[in-house]
Amino acid sequence: MAGKFEITKAGDGTFSFELRIDDKAVAKSPVFEKEDACRRGVKAVKKNSRMKVQNAIAGDEEKTNPKYLVEADGDKVKFTLFLQSGEACLSGTAESEEEALAVIEQIGNNANAAPMAMAEVVLSENELRQIRLNKLEALQQAGKDPFTITKAIQTHHTDEIRDNFEELEEKDVTLCGRIMSRRDMGKANFIDISDRKGRMQVYVRMNDVGEEEFKEFKKWDIGDIIQVTGYVFKTRTGEISVHAKELTLLTKSLLPLPEKFHGLQDTDTRYRKRYLDLIMNPEVRDTFVKRSNIIKEIRKFLDTEDFMEVETPILVANAGGAAARPFETHFNALNEDLKMRISLELYLKRLIVGGLERVYEIGRVFRNEGVDTRHNPEFTLMELYQAYTDYNGMMDLTERLYRHVAQAVLGTQKIVYNGVEMDLSKPFERITMLDAVKKYSGVDFNEIHTLEEARKLADEHEIEYEQRHGKGDILNLFFEEYVEEHLIQPTFVMDHPIEISPLTKKKPSDPNYVERFEFFMNGWEMANAYSELNDPIDQRARFAAQEEMFAQGDEEANHTDEDFLDALEIGMPPTGGIGFGIDRMCMLLTDSPAIRDVLLFPTMKPLKDVNAGNDVVNNTPETVSNDVKAEPENIDFSKVEIEPLFKDFVDFETFSKSDFRAVKVLACEAVPKSKKLLKFTLDDGTGADRVILSGIHEYYEPEELVGKTCIAITNLPPRAMMGIDSCGMLISAVHSEEGKEKLHLLMVDNHIPAGAKLY
Repeated sequence: MAGKFEITKAGDGTFSFELRIDDKAVAKSPVFEKEDACRRGVKAVKKNSRMKVQNAIAGDEEKTNPKYLVEADGDKVKFTLFLQSGEACLSGTAESEEEALAVIEQIGNNANAAPMAMAEVVLSENELRQIRLNKLEALQQAGKDPFTITKAIQTHHTDEIRDNFEELEEKDVTLCGRIMSRRDMGKANFIDISDRKGRMQVYVRMNDVGEEEFKEFKKWDIGDIIQVTGYVFKTRTGEISVHAKELTLLTKSLLPLPEKFHGLQDTDTRYRKRYLDLIMNPEVRDTFVKRSNIIKEIRKFLDTEDFMEVETPILVANAGGAAARPFETHFNALNEDLKMRISLELYLKRLIVGGLERVYEIGRVFRNEGVDTRHNPEFTLMELYQAYTDYNGMMDLTERLYRHVAQAVLGTQKIVYNGVEMDLSKPFERITMLDAVKKYSGVDFNEIHTLEEARKLADEHEIEYEQRHGKGDILNLFFEEYVEEHLIQPTFVMDHPIEISPLTKKKPSDPNYVERFEFFMNGWEMANAYSELNDPIDQRARFAAQEEMFAQGDEEANHTDEDFLDALEIGMPPTGGIGFGIDRMCMLLTDSPAIRDVLLFPTMKPLKDVNAGNDVVNNTPETVSNDVKAEPENIDFSKVEIEPLFKDFVDFETFSKSDFRAVKVLACEAVPKSKKLLKFTLDDGTGADRVILSGIHEYYEPEELVGKTCIAITNLPPRAMMGIDSCGMLISAVHSEEGKEKLHLLMVDNHIPAGAKLY
């Protein structure tokens, strides 16, 4: 007979081994947290097998510490090997006592010489869940159902113990948290538990908690939520820990956590299952703690400035105050179509008319637009309005606000984003849009007097415009093309053309421009502010111009708001107003690469099974019911035309110079002023974001590509497209059907890591 030990790794990252004789498993070990511990278990069995086999039938009191114990187990017989320490290390079942003894003899004859082998066996999530369900059922049958517990004592959090160790040393504390790891040392275990403040090591010893309680504890899983009472101490290695006296299982986790060594890295899963992201990635939790503190400090600052926080409607008949396409819904009770607000502006101005003088709101707004690194269809906006001031007053307030928040949350007024330092302590630069365009493009729009001249200039600089665009619109296109990317340090860009500012006061010195500024940092627009238009006659005329633009195809144009005009006719004092993008502010102050990283639950394209479960209706084909086996899709290739294969051969050396890599789509957005181009921000495995532009917008919306794994050529020289360097090429498959080109972006298994090279 030939025997061997086979070590297996389960899907939850734990290890076990079994002894196989003639390729048949005759006995199995308990579960080990680490492979090294599992291998030591094998060696212990091999060492013990050299000793004479002792047999003790259950009930034989003469054998107080038997090497083998044979006992009845229902219709079968169970046998267990004990180490010299008394710890069970190998067990199995047989049909009878005689068979059990025969197997024991086989183990004694084979174990010492049996080699070790590694066979990774990963259980499915359903199998792991069933194992945990069985444990829960056993607890329930024993009258220890954790789900009947309604509350738990929590005297301290982990950081409080760590920060106040000298005061708490040798004193009892009670912690509640989730088991994140475990190190099995026989009659003593170390576990790490996590609460909202961090992690803490807990030492659990059988002699302290009791034998029965310790046996139950050994069956608990990583992910279980527990209560620990014990005293604070420091281990020999200097780690602050809790020595457990009492343990209580509060919640049984039925699904395993992500594999602990690699954590949760897949961005699509992280965004969809934020609860797992928060558990596995402490830095993510820190980001959202900072976000909460940022909003708290904004409110604190505005309190000192004597502003009043208010709430205004989300469902509105007229979604105005910004250039954006709204979401629409239907209110059944009134049989009316309503929109979700795109801005907070018009209702807050009504309150200024009502005499509240200083008001602000922090709230969600909704814009029916694409998803990219800086845009989400629903986001948090703050708007504030102050009577008896203008846009200069808003600039001063913005400087004070940003300095206060950065200092309070980060402890410094110098912030670093993606390796670039921005200094809030210095006076923010103030520059007009005209001067900014002249500075960075060399074009002086003061010398441009007619629309024809502006269009000619745009043509010369290859800037796309539409027929409805006026001279001011083209100036703004020049600003977007040449200026924005340079505005890294805090900068106020002032005095916008009237064509793009329908709610702003004209400059008395030049009625073609308005008293408006946009606040920029890191090349991003962070805030938008006006000397608010309070002339109801001028406002009506501008609404009329917006209606004309809507009629010409601008879906983002404002509509006339008659009630707002009535409010202006009552009379609104001179007022300064500003809107802050809270999410972008949070991105900067937390060094987060994408807006989804600062939104707890960003908007995602629903999964098909989720759609079905939540009665979500979309334009995709109906999903097949779970209880009906789906038939393979019948794809008609009869009308497909493909390009002829190349007749010329390329030598292998030339071909091998092309570097094909798997890349992960971190973000995707439509390129402004282009109907074809999508801008991809990609993870290529190097740690630095790669930008590639691809003309596939006709075939895909950007939001449906985020989180996908694609193939790219990464060693092509940068190519400027719409003023953006495209560093590589994404691979697509192209064919024709009935004379029309069809394209499919090549997307591969998400298990393939970013940067994996194709051979």
